[in-house]
Amino acid sequence: MPDKPLEWVGTTREDLRRFPEAARREAGYQLRRVQRGSDPTDWRPMTTVGAGVQEIRVHTGREHRVFYVAKFEEAVYVLHAFEKRTRQTRQVDIDLAKRRLAMVLASRRRMRRRT
Repeated sequence: MPDKPLEWVGTTREDLRRFPEAARREAGYQLRRVQRGSDPTDWRPMTTVGAGVQEIRVHTGREHRVFYVAKFEEAVYVLHAFEKRTRQTRQVDIDLAKRRLAMVLASRRRMRRRT
């Protein structure tokens, strides 16, 4: 089975590029696992964002998170990448990921109507 492509939603790619090098490398490695159909080594479901959304947890002295959805056959959609500074995920991060997921779902609906 070929790897699924990554689809970066919004500024997510640029946000991930601003991670420190160690966190950027680890996030990239974990996303590669997801592209190949495996789970990341440290993850949890993010049902507060939406069905099928998962969170990659990156621990490198600081905490970083990457939200993605891989349940669609055409791609892995990377919704949000950020540094986590509190024990609980901030509502602003959850809301941003929800908006980006809604963008993905709307785009997929438009594509289905065209075919």
